[in-house]
Amino acid sequence: QVRLVESGGGLVQAGESLKLSCVGSGGDLEHYATGWFRQAPGKDREFVAAISWRGASTYYRDSVKGRFTISRENDKPTVYLQMNNLKSEDTAVYYCGVTLAGALRVGEPERYEYWGQGTQVTVSS
Repeated sequence: QVRLVESGGGLVQAGESLKLSCVGSGGDLEHYATGWFRQAPGKDREFVAAISWRGASTYYRDSVKGRFTISRENDKPTVYLQMNNLKSEDTAVYYCGVTLAGALRVGEPERYEYWGQGTQVTVSS
């Protein structure tokens, strides 16, 4: 059974940075893309960023482009989300998930097969 564990969340002030990690275990994750999503209270889970299995392709929602960077180290295997210049609207629980969906579908949470338990990110203004 695949298990994903997120870490790195916390409470920061606006303008500061955090780096989230997503560690996978328990199964064969080869060929899976990994995505980060977030969910604020009372809102739907929304796509943040995704990275292909080999890391050659990355995808971001418009509001985080230039501030967030997704990367991966398959030998660990870990996917990171470096978040710079955080804003109060980035406050949410952040989840990582894995999918075999192609580029056109990586932003759709229903395409993801496994999810982590989430890590809270709170940005104070």
